Amino acid sequence: ATPVAQAPYRLAPSEMQELSNQLQELVDRGFIRPSTSPYGAPVLFVKKKDGSFRMCIDYRELKKLTVKNRYPLPRIDDLFDQLQGSSVYSKIDLRSGYHQLRVREEDIPKTTFRTRYKHYEFQVMPFGLINAPIVFMDLINRMCKPYLDKFVIVFIDDILIYSHNKEEHANHLRIVLELLKREK
Repeated sequence: ATPVAQAPYRLAPSEMQELSNQLQELVDRGFIRPSTSPYGAPVLFVKKKDGSFRMCIDYRELKKLTVKNRYPLPRIDDLFDQLQGSSVYSKIDLRSGYHQLRVREEDIPKTTFRTRYKHYEFQVMPFGLINAPIVFMDLINRMCKPYLDKFVIVFIDDILIYSHNKEEHANHLRIVLELLKREK
């Protein structure tokens, strides 16, 4: 397939400053690097509730060419059935966990995004790729496999730990937190 490339979107001066700051942070953390890839998606900003800006990459054109991963999402009613009899719950949000996953070297050029400053590509899984949530969920499911359907439910980037009482829950929580620490 022909590489998908779009011109950068126009950004307001305040967004340009924010872009510069966020790009520098992503480079410093080793999440992105400069790119010469023929691919390129535009960047836009979405204002968050707290007034700060979230940098978003418009991968819609790339998504049209992507083969969708058909990993099965659990049925929500089945998940609720698992909670029968439990009364203590903790939810762990692994949203930034996407950045723990490395992109395969041959796929890195496809993650390229274009800015006025230069082009960059992700070395870690960016938000916005069509299969990213499923790849991440599969990884977490494999990691938590011994505890699934016993006291752990995984849904996209959340882990729900459920127990019958506080004592049991403290043990379940310790097991999952140690697992996450070990597998980081």
